Amino acid sequence: MIEPILSLNSISKSYGRVKALNEVSFQVPKGSVFGLLGPNGSGKTTMLGIVLDALKPDSGSFQWFNNPSSPNSRKRIGALLETPNFYHYLSAVDNLKITQAINQRGTLDDIHASLEIVQLSERKNSKFSTYSLGMKQRLAIAAALLAKPDAIILDEPTNGLDPVGISEIRELILRLAKGGTTIIMASHLLDEVEKVCSHVAIMKKGNLVASGAVDEVLRNEDIVEIGASDFNRLTELFNHYPSVTGIKQTSEYLQLFLQLGSANLESINKHCFDNGITLNHLLLKKKSLEAKFFELTS
Repeated sequence: MIEPILSLNSISKSYGRVKALNEVSFQVPKGSVFGLLGPNGSGKTTMLGIVLDALKPDSGSFQWFNNPSSPNSRKRIGALLETPNFYHYLSAVDNLKITQAINQRGTLDDIHASLEIVQLSERKNSKFSTYSLGMKQRLAIAAALLAKPDAIILDEPTNGLDPVGISEIRELILRLAKGGTTIIMASHLLDEVEKVCSHVAIMKKGNLVASGAVDEVLRNEDIVEIGASDFNRLTELFNHYPSVTGIKQTSEYLQLFLQLGSANLESINKHCFDNGITLNHLLLKKKSLEAKFFELTS
């Protein structure tokens, strides 16, 4: 089992009568790109605030690097919760020098190394005001990388960016992960998580509804709709049918959920015919990851 870099145990947090988090527990594997996914208002930002010691939970606990959170562990974590207020009239290098002075650690070599990682070396002496939104976001990530963290937390890192900026941030996240940095990113965009994350926790109104490897949590499926005059007999017939992972009855049809790529309409029709049932409806549908996400969060 991969060692967890962050472990949460029954974290709860309320704001008056509003339950922002309700006994949330999950682990972030070391070296993963971990997506904290959910609609706006699901508790993602509150969760990040807690694990960064900016907020106190009402109950529960969490550990970084298998130890309670401490100033030493906090030094091993970089974070970007909102776009920093860089000085528009200063260059990237000079802005990062100010960041270093505030944090009281790092060298000029660290600045140049961080700018290299985010691919801003060629614009390191350009004023911040001349940067695109994507470049500004990459500079903010460079600031979070100055202390060479083992893990970096990003809250909605592609929010407000154009397609080019979004692509740049995604590529940067993948490069950081390839270099061994654990990435924890909050997002309400399923597409973002699909493209870069290896693991995910899905939040809904403060509750954890699913967590684990992306391929397992947001598993794609085949859906076969079937219809016949006797729904009860039809349900019994497919309760133990190979590859069927679930059965759901709608007002008109029976839906069979099967492992991706395993649906065979001819075999299903023959199975019914051999057991004395004539189908009046048979249709193969594909269940998208987007549909799975909305099923979990709606």
